[in-house]
Amino acid sequence: MKSISSSTALIAGALLVVVGLLGYAVFHTAAPSVNDGFAQCLTEKGVKFYGAWWCPHCTAQKKLFGTAFSKLTSIECSPNNTKSMSVQCKNDGIESFPTWVFSDGTKLAGEQSFNKLAEKTKCELPKQEGV
Repeated sequence: MKSISSSTALIAGALLVVVGLLGYAVFHTAAPSVNDGFAQCLTEKGVKFYGAWWCPHCTAQKKLFGTAFSKLTSIECSPNNTKSMSVQCKNDGIESFPTWVFSDGTKLAGEQSFNKLAEKTKCELPKQEGV
């Protein structure tokens, strides 16, 4: 009977760990955010978020939404890691970041609270965890 060398066993063990981690990454889905419904409602109401990758206020606004930010209609105004304004944002009259544009054409510039966005759209505020 042949014995398995310790290096072969180590390689096999490492391979199992890598396969397990890859499987987890592929098949694991993030739990829904408490903000998903609110973000989806904003999208359904025609709200658009205009931002720039380099804008700290845009980053803060994205952080407020967490993973639910992906449910918003979001337009990147400085594509390809540039600091120049995209043609779409120029054409849409965006002058500062972030800017929220509503279906009636009104705009709110700067970071906005959920309360302000809910007031403007009549979207239901997200339920706070533990409340």
